[in-house]
Amino acid sequence: MTAAVTTPDLHHRVEQFLYREAALLDEWRLDEWFALMHRRIEYRIPSPGSDHLDPRRTLQVIHDDHTRLGGRVTRLKSKHAHAESPHSRTRRLVTNIRAEPLDDTVVARANFHVMRTRLGQLDHFLGTYRHVLVEDGAGFLVRERVATLDHGIVEAGGTVSIIL
Repeated sequence: MTAAVTTPDLHHRVEQFLYREAALLDEWRLDEWFALMHRRIEYRIPSPGSDHLDPRRTLQVIHDDHTRLGGRVTRLKSKHAHAESPHSRTRRLVTNIRAEPLDDTVVARANFHVMRTRLGQLDHFLGTYRHVLVEDGAGFLVRERVATLDHGIVEAGGTVSIIL
């Protein structure tokens, strides 16, 4: 693997991509968000304290491939996702974005604060994102998306029924 120098243009493009992704999720435009996922996407939320361990041998809060993630999006849009019917309102803050070109991908890291309001309750999710992005000609597709929480699920309201 060969790391390259991050150019201001690349950093700007990655930053705009992450901001767009956050806006799509906050606006509940889940189909448009899912269209940004690579066919070999791996979407994970590691169990607290296990982010450095092998996800194939460690319990994950969420560990989806393209098919499971597509099913999650379909359920969230339907009445079958009882925890999200009516759906939550969210606001995402994405900060401290770093972009590192690596071979034919870009590894993007950022901090996040997702605030969710649902049925009069306000929950906070704090942590870091790690995206592995691949160019598709029109922009980026997400090959890997890991949302690592800085706290336990109980402290965030007890459930992760939204896409972090």
